[in-house]
Amino acid sequence: MWDQVQETVKYLSEKTNFKPEIGIVLGSGLGNLTADITIEYEIPYSEIPNFPVSTVKGHKGALIFGTIGGKKVVAMQGRFHYYEGYEMAKTVFPIRVMKYMGVETLIVSNASGGVNPSFKVGDIMIITDHINAFPDHPLRGANDERFGPRFVNMNDAYTRTLIDKALVIAKDKQYDIKQGVYYGLQGPTFETLAEYRMVRVVGADCVGMSTVPEVIVARHMDMEVFGISVISDMGNEEGIVEAHHEEVLKAVQAAEPIARGLINELIAQI
Repeated sequence: MWDQVQETVKYLSEKTNFKPEIGIVLGSGLGNLTADITIEYEIPYSEIPNFPVSTVKGHKGALIFGTIGGKKVVAMQGRFHYYEGYEMAKTVFPIRVMKYMGVETLIVSNASGGVNPSFKVGDIMIITDHINAFPDHPLRGANDERFGPRFVNMNDAYTRTLIDKALVIAKDKQYDIKQGVYYGLQGPTFETLAEYRMVRVVGADCVGMSTVPEVIVARHMDMEVFGISVISDMGNEEGIVEAHHEEVLKAVQAAEPIARGLINELIAQI
């Protein structure tokens, strides 16, 4: 893994001569944040050594280099999911590459199913913590100390100072922003009603199929992390509206202007 990461970093660094400060993972329907980036380089995943290729509709599959608010950023326009069939270590490979290109702060976004009864479709939730229910772990196996320690403290997985900055921004801009816990499951099936209830019972506010592995690896390498989740469907004890990927994308796209405004201002203040 170390050699592959260094090979990829060398390729990207030579191709772009660009040293990003902030990494962004754009989830379902949030790829349009790239419109806010003054783009200097756009490299398809298919051209990058050792990179997997995104197979999910709504995930374009390119690495974007540019600036937002005067900050140098690298954005993943489309992420990789465990349910696509990749080994867990492969799904988080780009996060390791970001770190060794110079990224110290990671911003992650996703679409998720809400289970908190006070939420509604289209809400934006700042992730304050997560519950890992994936069947595999991105740090399983021999640990390479060059990346980070064998045992990683996840008490502060999502950086509190970044959360506090985002809440101030939301208040100033009068955004209605929620806070809560994200529950990570393998997918790709949407949850059953019983599973939605389970997620709520164990203390989460929403559930999705991504993000958690990326955050674990970011913390393994001592990166700061900020995450948001757009509530794209609701599952609760009163029943569930049948979820389809197209409806998820529509709900996320409707919330996108607020999500983009929040992320743009946060980046400017980091």
